[in-house]
Amino acid sequence: MEFKDKRVIITAGAGGIGRETTRLFVEAGAKVFICDIDETALENTLSSFDNVAGVRVDVSDPDQFKSFFNKADQYLGGLDIMINNAGTAGPTALIEDISLEEWNNCVNINLTSAFLGTQESIPRIKASDNNGGSIINLSSAAGKFGFPLRSPYSAAKWAIVGLTRTTALEVGKYGIRCNCIQPGPVDGDRINRVIQAKAKAEGVSENQTRDEMMSGTTLHTFIPQRHIASMIGYLCSDFGSTITGQALSVDGGLESIP
Repeated sequence: MEFKDKRVIITAGAGGIGRETTRLFVEAGAKVFICDIDETALENTLSSFDNVAGVRVDVSDPDQFKSFFNKADQYLGGLDIMINNAGTAGPTALIEDISLEEWNNCVNINLTSAFLGTQESIPRIKASDNNGGSIINLSSAAGKFGFPLRSPYSAAKWAIVGLTRTTALEVGKYGIRCNCIQPGPVDGDRINRVIQAKAKAEGVSENQTRDEMMSGTTLHTFIPQRHIASMIGYLCSDFGSTITGQALSVDGGLESIP
């Protein structure tokens, strides 16, 4: 995949899937601007790669998010690819035990940030002279299955699919594509935190919870972060130039979420 002269924005681009996606685009020749709420991870990523800059941003704050795009304009001088990757696991509890504040925080980070990122990126990509562009949203396997004890997260990730398909319908006439990725259980720190919270809520061991999650996939595996980044790259490349409005699973053949 070749992204020479492409200009890319990635939210939450300093850790996990975001960092691997940053790595992929930079190594393929793109110029990348990222944000992240984790300042240490951000500094580490910026010092690790060339052709990448970024700032600390809380994507649940619309003012900070708008300022982030203005700074991206100064660094990139335009936009071709937008990756709405920011997300949070949210609370692990029964629906009746989740507060409205917890609900709003989870939905704002997972869904509203994708809406704002899409809204900000469309006019910028339209103005690009690189013949269209691509928007990628991060949904989840929780956006196609129910997810007990994780209602705000699941609801937000289902909504990402609707946002993606509607965006694709609106921007296709400009040559812009919009797709979303639905990862299964992705190996890394986030899934470890999810496992800890779920095991505690259900009163079982973390090993039991991990085994249940892994056994729900046909391949009995967790997904490497780089595999998600590779699918993102494929969709944004010339190879994916006729793919739009899709929710694509990279989940090891996940059959259900226990």
